[in-house]
Amino acid sequence: MATDSGTDSFLANRVDTAALPLAVGDLLVIVAFIYAGTLQHGTVPFPPAGVGDVVALLGVAAPFLLGWVVVAPLVGAYSAGAAESAKASVPLAVRSWIPAAVIGLAIRATPFVDGGVAVAFVVVMLVVGSVSLAAWRYVAGQFM
Repeated sequence: MATDSGTDSFLANRVDTAALPLAVGDLLVIVAFIYAGTLQHGTVPFPPAGVGDVVALLGVAAPFLLGWVVVAPLVGAYSAGAAESAKASVPLAVRSWIPAAVIGLAIRATPFVDGGVAVAFVVVMLVVGSVSLAAWRYVAGQFM
């Protein structure tokens, strides 16, 4: 008979399958606002002209997606409460995004990732990411 480890119990309390639509939407929103930034800077065209452009976009987004995948479940962004209402969902998304963005920024600050971390970029990632995720979660909350 298998027993639950502390990690299994912790994640079981932090991730609810009812929140799966939120997870899909969150990832799409993160990629979308990063894509908007790449458009602004001419890094990736609209529409992406080929696989190389998609790879470039994912290369920019990857550190932030990694940060999100690590932090969001720990904060409870996909807990049962998150899927109940915008009132619960929006703060969880913002509380998840701030440390997730910090992780992404820290990864970008390494010599292994192109792009660097200018102060303006930090502010944009924190503010635009928070607002984008909050807006998405608010709209999604109207249909939960």
